[in-house]
Amino acid sequence: MKKIALFILMGCIALLITACGDYQVVTVGKPAPDFDTVDLNGEVWSLSKLQGKVVFLNFWATWCPPCREEMPSMQKLYAKLPKDKFTMLALFNKDDPAAVEKFVTQLSITFPILSDEYNIIGARYGLAGLPETFIIDKQGVIREKFIGPAEWDSQQVVEMITKYINE
Repeated sequence: MKKIALFILMGCIALLITACGDYQVVTVGKPAPDFDTVDLNGEVWSLSKLQGKVVFLNFWATWCPPCREEMPSMQKLYAKLPKDKFTMLALFNKDDPAAVEKFVTQLSITFPILSDEYNIIGARYGLAGLPETFIIDKQGVIREKFIGPAEWDSQQVVEMITKYINE
């Protein structure tokens, strides 16, 4: 009986290891996991196609009060920085696309809103919660990671991102 229990335990461990094989630990200083997804207009976006630009990658949801609160400052930051060197992407995570469209329209958001409705990309980034933001340099390397909301249009943030733009 002990041999059967041991055999079952070893099988379960093997399945667990196999199932977790695609898990990535996202670390500052390492390449950002690539992804393909669509925006609210159905346009396909790939992170790898944005190399050469600094990317502000934000995971959020309409049901998350801190996410909703930081969106206006994200819009102000987006308006301040050069579009040929900087891209802001906001991935709605575990949210209803209709609610997202309504919210984005109400706030007159102009930066791309991408779908992560089923948390596929968020899982690859190992999200701890929402909002969560990554600053990715021109070579596709994660340079900064922020958990929680921020005042994205502050002088400190503008200077940090401008530093990466000018590198």
